[in-house]
Amino acid sequence: MRTPIYKSRPVEPNPARFDSGQRINDFITLSEAFSNVYRIETSAGSIQLNAGMGMEAPVIDANLNALSEQRLHSLILTQGHVDHVGGVAYFREKNPGLTVIAGANNPEHQAYDSRLGPFRGQRSAFAFTEKFSAAFAHYQQHNYTEMPPQDAPTPDMLVEDKLELEIGGLQLEVIAVPGAETNDSVIVWLPKHRICFTGNLFGCPFGHFPNLVTIRGDRYRDALVVANAVDTVRQLEPDMILYGHHGPVIGRERIQDELNALHGAILHVHDETVKGMNAGKSVHELMSEIALPPELEVGEGYGKVSWSVRAIWENYGGWFHHQSTTELYSVPASQVHADVVALAGADNLLERAKSKHKAHKLEEALHLVDMVLNAEPEHCEALSLSQAIHRDLLGQTDNFWLRSWLNHQINTLQTQINEAS
Repeated sequence: MRTPIYKSRPVEPNPARFDSGQRINDFITLSEAFSNVYRIETSAGSIQLNAGMGMEAPVIDANLNALSEQRLHSLILTQGHVDHVGGVAYFREKNPGLTVIAGANNPEHQAYDSRLGPFRGQRSAFAFTEKFSAAFAHYQQHNYTEMPPQDAPTPDMLVEDKLELEIGGLQLEVIAVPGAETNDSVIVWLPKHRICFTGNLFGCPFGHFPNLVTIRGDRYRDALVVANAVDTVRQLEPDMILYGHHGPVIGRERIQDELNALHGAILHVHDETVKGMNAGKSVHELMSEIALPPELEVGEGYGKVSWSVRAIWENYGGWFHHQSTTELYSVPASQVHADVVALAGADNLLERAKSKHKAHKLEEALHLVDMVLNAEPEHCEALSLSQAIHRDLLGQTDNFWLRSWLNHQINTLQTQINEAS
């Protein structure tokens, strides 16, 4: 019987730390970072996969050089996210003539990321500010304070479909698998060794349901495209997967079991959502109803099934849910919360919210408290009740993104309570 792998692997990404390089086998090394960086050693030099963020690049370089001092022959970017490409300029400067290879859509993806840089930076801060602070403190302990800027590189070679290479006697294939986590994703396949470098093809941690939408803000990812990406790796039948985060996944049978479950889970959620849409069910009904059967159990530590149901619904149906004419206009429901509070009374709404909270109807309780706080932002009792509800919601989830958001809200509410007292 399959024991889902997510139960034995970490979830959260963390920045590169000094003295943390590790050897995977006799020709592959790893430095964990916000996204893993690997080096494959050949007689012609090393092939590096990904470059970390700009600030991480010297740390990654030091970790990998401590294991092998081979010069870099080439650098392959498995996707265009900032934690994969930011250190490219640093590695180019240290390795003149370095060839950078990426998926064909890499320039478009980097342009998209750059276009929304301020927006995404603000909306990601709740999840990563503490991690950056811890990283900077660690770097200062190692007298590392002058950090390279973040790069937005132009690759030297773009892969449309598949690129077969032989470097220093090593055969490898760079295979384009666009549209899973990013539209420029590639994987690297070593056919003789049956090792697959996937980057973050299915999301951050291996064995978890993918993020078909991120709460930091991103384009929707098509469920069927993601399922096809899983199938691409599954068809290779690798003996080892070197993923974008944390350690290797080893064993052909175990890998196939996990990929079969993940592929089936994505298709199950997709098909059930489509079935419900055609039956006239609302997105919120489907978010509460659709769950994975036991044989397709995967983790929800990064993506969540309920969020993915909504992503699928809106990817197909758009943002108008046909529930209220107000959806078609610019005035949000929060605009009349003050009217509701004036008519019903803040005390009455809070009493009802407390009864909902006591009955463990946490989301309903939060809706009521939000009405009061939108009308009276410094209402101490409402702030305290909202914080208590957030704490209870925190105790119900292991999801990285949701925990980060709830912790952020709890801390923000505590600041507001202190200021209002």
